[in-house]
Amino acid sequence: MKYYAGHYEVAVIGAGHAGIEAGLAAARLGCKTAVFTISADWVGNMPCNPAIGGTSKGHLVREIDALGGEMAIAADKNLIQSRMLNLGKGPAVHSPRAQIDRRDYSAYMKRVLESTENLDLRQGEIVDLQQVNSNMLDALKVLPTTSKDEAPHRARWQLTTQLEAVYTAEAVILATGTFLGGRIYVGDVSYASGPDGLFPATELSGSLQRLGVQTRRFKTGTPSRVNARSVDLDKLEVQYGDEKLVRFSDDLSFTPENKAVCYITYTGEETKEIILANLERSPLYGGKIEGIGPRYCPSIEDKIVRFPEKLRHQIFIEPCGLHTEELYLQGLSSSLPEDVQLKFLRTIPGLEHVQVIRTAYAIEYDCVDPTSLYASLEFKDFPGLFGAGQFNGSSGYEEAAAQGLIAGINAALKVQGKEPFTLDRASSYIGTLIDDLVTKGCNEPYRMMTSRSEYRLILRQDNADQRLLRYGYELGLVSKERYDALLEKEAYIAEEIVRARKVVISPTEAVNEVLVSRETSPIDSGVKLADLLKRPQLNYDVLEPFDSTRPLYYEASETHSEATANYLNEQIFFEAETELKYEGYIKRQKAQVKEMRRLEDVRLPEDIDYTAIDGLRLEAREKLAKIKPRSIGQASRISGVSPADISVLLIYLEKERHA
Repeated sequence: MKYYAGHYEVAVIGAGHAGIEAGLAAARLGCKTAVFTISADWVGNMPCNPAIGGTSKGHLVREIDALGGEMAIAADKNLIQSRMLNLGKGPAVHSPRAQIDRRDYSAYMKRVLESTENLDLRQGEIVDLQQVNSNMLDALKVLPTTSKDEAPHRARWQLTTQLEAVYTAEAVILATGTFLGGRIYVGDVSYASGPDGLFPATELSGSLQRLGVQTRRFKTGTPSRVNARSVDLDKLEVQYGDEKLVRFSDDLSFTPENKAVCYITYTGEETKEIILANLERSPLYGGKIEGIGPRYCPSIEDKIVRFPEKLRHQIFIEPCGLHTEELYLQGLSSSLPEDVQLKFLRTIPGLEHVQVIRTAYAIEYDCVDPTSLYASLEFKDFPGLFGAGQFNGSSGYEEAAAQGLIAGINAALKVQGKEPFTLDRASSYIGTLIDDLVTKGCNEPYRMMTSRSEYRLILRQDNADQRLLRYGYELGLVSKERYDALLEKEAYIAEEIVRARKVVISPTEAVNEVLVSRETSPIDSGVKLADLLKRPQLNYDVLEPFDSTRPLYYEASETHSEATANYLNEQIFFEAETELKYEGYIKRQKAQVKEMRRLEDVRLPEDIDYTAIDGLRLEAREKLAKIKPRSIGQASRISGVSPADISVLLIYLEKERHA
């Protein structure tokens, strides 16, 4: 028998990476919040690789931290190995990545949810979601109740659990991950399931369909996990963590450490032969899987077929934690039958006698077309309903957490009657991610990449705090102490840039010897430090012996240990060097941003009738009516809307202004 269990201002469905950030943001902004999960033992689970960050994804984590999210701190506190990727390239693509103890990470996130004020973590599958009307509120009043709340008049949504508990909420965030209509595929075997053998959310899909939310099928996959004692580690290439760790978070109260190593091996010709010989047994190639998979994270059978010229494929072997022998085989995602998987695994150097703990699988799930959402991640047709994470068609823990944070912030602002909070493409990778989803949509699981941002030189991972921390502070998610620390850091960077432009390096024999050894021209007169730093071969470390006036902006004290002070000073010099070295490019990119924002400031009325605008092509009318862009800038990024269509819109707006 149904009973009324209570009212929440914000209800979050799902406790994965999106749901965690959504719930924490809403609760920290003062809203009475509930996070519902099918299993409270798997909060913040990592059903795929046990890692946080990576190319462009590390940028997202740093941005989440700057806005007051939790993922960066959780990653730093539970990392077992840290590396900065792409150091051979420019700073725009430097990206931190950390191997994580997945069970410790999950336990940490569960503890954070449990201890956060205004937030209730509830184990329970939501099987029905409905928009509230007055009749439903009247019906709730006659149900048995465990709550002191009467059915609140501000309720927009009614949620029912599998155990027939009925809740009301003013805003709901769908963060269902791969659970929604989840179905596992391994060869000829398929069954309803969420990731890692958990129960799927099956009834909620039907409820959303009845509500009018149109869903579609995507798929993703994961590789085998194997027992470390069955792997011949001596045959593998060892991959160590960085000596100098770069943190995801600005929390300096602890020091992350490398505690494990990873390994590299490769598939070979025999691996390829086994996979090709059994390709018809793959549900992906046999037509059993209908969902569209991620282009940038293909299965091993997909890689063999798509890249027949490649003789081998690189495999990263990564520990799942410090308290387990489980190893993750990154690069070997597969949905082939279990016997075929074992056969091809044993053709790989180091894995000849491997014992599998968890078999690789593909999983299909329901998600939504993200063009049905505003940039606030609220549904256009369902006020108070938000989407986040893989439910919105994206892939990856970091993409999910970023969307969850924005959805949680905006759900809270919606409840509080405030304007939504959005980020544009020039402010962040988060803004780029969401704009791509809601403006361009996606016909496959969306993965963030640095190449997706046209402003990546000014959207570096190292300056995420300078770009976004003010927003976190203004929202109330970042403390004044941390904001003041940012202001101090920015003042030091500015001071160092001024100093570098004044300091002159003399043309001594020692200086020229170093310059020649670095394959750059010697100097025959004094040169400003800033000008030397602009040379690609030089940096602060190389020039330190000749820079006698270099200050220590941070010194060891009661506030900062010597290691922390050194870390902060390195940040100052890196930031100053980057600003000086790429000064011309940065100015050019900022000019592009100014032009982009000029178009973003040209607003489009919400009730505009595109069918009545003469000169718009039919495709443009259809796309504009569907997306409902908020500005000319957003309209210009819609696929199918041409520059000529934008000119027509600008002329129309000008005529309307003078009408």
